[in-house]
Amino acid sequence: MKTSSINKIHDYLYEIPVSFKHGMRVPARIYASLQLIENMDNAVLDQLTNVCLLPGILKHALCMPDGHSGYGFPIGGVAAIDPDTGVISPGGIGFDINCGVRLMATSLTFDEVKPRLKTLVQALFNQVPSGVGSDGMVRLKPDDFDEAMILGARWAIQNGYGSPTDLDFIEENGCMKGADPRAVSDRARARGKDQAGSLGSGNHYLEIQVVKEKNIFDKKIAEQFGIVRDGQIMVMIHSGSRGFGHQIATDYLKRFLSVMGSKYGLSLPDRELACAPFYSDDGQNYYRAMNCAINYAFLNRQMMMHSVKNILCDIFKKSPEELGLRLVYDVCHNTAKLERHAIDGKEKEILIHRKGATRAFAPGMEGIPDRYRSTGQPVLIGGSMETGSYLLAGIPSGAEAFYSTCHGSGRVMSRHRAKSTFNGRELQKHLEEQGIIILTSSFPGLAEEAGGAYKNVDEVIQATEQGGLSRAVAKLLPIGNIKG
Repeated sequence: MKTSSINKIHDYLYEIPVSFKHGMRVPARIYASLQLIENMDNAVLDQLTNVCLLPGILKHALCMPDGHSGYGFPIGGVAAIDPDTGVISPGGIGFDINCGVRLMATSLTFDEVKPRLKTLVQALFNQVPSGVGSDGMVRLKPDDFDEAMILGARWAIQNGYGSPTDLDFIEENGCMKGADPRAVSDRARARGKDQAGSLGSGNHYLEIQVVKEKNIFDKKIAEQFGIVRDGQIMVMIHSGSRGFGHQIATDYLKRFLSVMGSKYGLSLPDRELACAPFYSDDGQNYYRAMNCAINYAFLNRQMMMHSVKNILCDIFKKSPEELGLRLVYDVCHNTAKLERHAIDGKEKEILIHRKGATRAFAPGMEGIPDRYRSTGQPVLIGGSMETGSYLLAGIPSGAEAFYSTCHGSGRVMSRHRAKSTFNGRELQKHLEEQGIIILTSSFPGLAEEAGGAYKNVDEVIQATEQGGLSRAVAKLLPIGNIKG
């Protein structure tokens, strides 16, 4: 990325002034080291400054340390919009609505799991559906589907997939208000009815992880989050709303493109930022449908976690309680949510678009579980299958970024280039030699997710901490992985 037009605020925060592009309503800010910024593709700068043109945008558009180019917004993009005067844009949310991460703690140790690791990974691969277009664990009948769109994870629990206490540890308690199935097309329903309880493809995964004592950076917070010993085994699930959310985004992008000029008089330089006024009929219909997809993703991850629990109990011949199975947290990215934030010293309800970015509420804030009220919200950052993932916590200085943080390590290589650079079968063998068992439904898909296709996750987390977005609590190392 060309950095000549970027002003340094401090070593991990840079700003692009409104003079950079005609029509910018606010500056753009990038939370990253200069090296991370220089390695971002040039499209990030153009996309981020285009976000600054959106009607109703407040304070500044943001890009997180893992930022790279996406559709409309850069991935890692955040925008706060005044809902009374501004718009909602599917390009600021993404096609995989509520793609998110869920972390489950266990009392198992690496020494206990290692002799059965291949058996465990094979069982997970056999029983948790994965891959492009894969069917899920249930086929939703029309009435059930409507109820599931409204209830989210609660629907899964009411139908035998988990415990009511799980809801306390899911963002929004696993259910976004304002979901209305009447705003969802028949095509979206057709794509979603058979996929509930499935991993999907792309960068989605189900990973067995181990925590080593040297990688616990804040022992007090780690204990509150459920990490209590060296060698402890954790399970991370990364998935979203599958084809259901993708179709909802597709439907409303097409609708917004057809009406934004003729009906609302809106014009933007990038058609990928197609939008509608938030409180218009079109804006509200998209918001209602998007919330249905958010809820679908919550129930999707809830169902998969329940299946993982059953598999662990079967292999280790113990109950969930004996295995210490507990949901640490489930966090969203790819959402637009109404939240209350301080704008120019006054609290106001605003619409936060987070595209490849994660909410990171600070200690004491409403909306996080009582258990974490003193620590701040758990934040889950998925790295590559070679390097590891991170558990972080929200902190007060995150207010400057609307309590938002990064969501992953971020790509540095396109999927096409990764497939031409890496060989999936060789990668699988190489990882097994390192003690990481990988099973996949697609070797070309595995090549796309090679560690070399991603930024150095440690550098991303360093920028996240130094930028004041969130605090590192522990690093989680992969030992087994199911890839779509």
